[in-house]
Amino acid sequence: MMQVLEVREFEKIIEANEKNQNLKRFDKQYQCLDKKTFHEFLEFIHEFEQKEENSDILNFITIGYKKALGQTITFKNYVGLIQLKKNVQIQILPKIAFLKEEKDETKKVFLKMLRSMKDFSGKTAANANLNPENMNLYEIFINLYIQEVRRLVKNGIKSSYLNQEENLNVYKGKLLVNEHLKQNIVHKERFYVVFDEYQANCPQNRLIKSTLLKLQQLTGSAQNSKEIRQLLVSFELVEPSKNYEKDFSKVVIDRTTKCYEVLLKWSKVFLKNKSFSMFSGTESARALLFPMEKVFEAYVAKNLKKRLNQAGWDVSIQDKGYYLFDTLNGEKYQKFALRPDLVITRPDESIIILDTKWKSLINNKKANYGISQADMYQMYAYAKKYQASEVWLLYPMNEEMRNTEPILFDSGDGVRVSVFLVDVAQIEESLEKLFLAFSSK
Repeated sequence: MMQVLEVREFEKIIEANEKNQNLKRFDKQYQCLDKKTFHEFLEFIHEFEQKEENSDILNFITIGYKKALGQTITFKNYVGLIQLKKNVQIQILPKIAFLKEEKDETKKVFLKMLRSMKDFSGKTAANANLNPENMNLYEIFINLYIQEVRRLVKNGIKSSYLNQEENLNVYKGKLLVNEHLKQNIVHKERFYVVFDEYQANCPQNRLIKSTLLKLQQLTGSAQNSKEIRQLLVSFELVEPSKNYEKDFSKVVIDRTTKCYEVLLKWSKVFLKNKSFSMFSGTESARALLFPMEKVFEAYVAKNLKKRLNQAGWDVSIQDKGYYLFDTLNGEKYQKFALRPDLVITRPDESIIILDTKWKSLINNKKANYGISQADMYQMYAYAKKYQASEVWLLYPMNEEMRNTEPILFDSGDGVRVSVFLVDVAQIEESLEKLFLAFSSK
């Protein structure tokens, strides 16, 4: 039986004892794990901390200490899940503010946000018949993979020409002379040949079959298990991959194999315990984490581009038009690239710059609402280089900031930076307000 602990960003996980259980009744920012699992989780964190390529893990998983509570583990800026040993799963969900008190919709909104990322098939995710309240995140991701495979099967599994070497009774392809002489000294009726054969047993299909077989072992959902069994029938003539690395290296995504692109990214996640974060898992522990900064950016960009294109405005995402400096000692030397999240060009050719930040602001004018100095320097540079008429910083809405007055910073030399709070739970309505703000200027 899977033990699932669900936490939100910035909530703390603590080791369970009598004091902590009492505390949890009154303070929702604490979640408890039994002693053995808590220390296993600490080991999991330290294991990745010690690897050079995973050295940034403590940037989003913080180990702290609180008097009377002991060690604490806090998540920030990354959401998803971590699978520990002994069937313990920790689900980290984003901290999302809702307009009114309602049954927890966080998972639904989170999945809606994920659909905006290039590593997700938005069509499959939108059409998947999911009930997030009754499924843990790992089962949801398995189900999304299943639906993507189902879409592939419906459209037809692709076949490829594969290089085959066989000792045949008929001549085809090219004779391998040395091997033929070795094998057929006494069998004059045979030919040792190499030839290309068009078949479904190609690398991409082998990897998908291997993924389905692995997920069949991992899933605890009867529905997911049933759907996997149904899909495996379509891969009956395909062998499981014997060498993941080799098969992944053989796959070339082009016009004919584009339909495999998202599937193979997720096959790599499931087969090799990779993640969309900077670290991955082991055989006994898996991590599937998404950087909320990127999720928020993609979510806003996709929805805002859709709205602005309807109005005939041009939108460039992650624009690469300018560098902070263009010369060095008088010679061309473009360095320190500027990459605003969104560059909008109005029909009158005036430019608006937008940058998204997944950070909760605070309703404190003296503390600049929690906006960092580095962010403001960045926006000033954007405004000057792009000669933008408007510059906007976009943050997620939170309860503390919901009813605040508009925030507008003016440098006095032509740079004005406006702050807009995006209600991710009501994205269309929220971005419509932003569009009206653009249109009124």
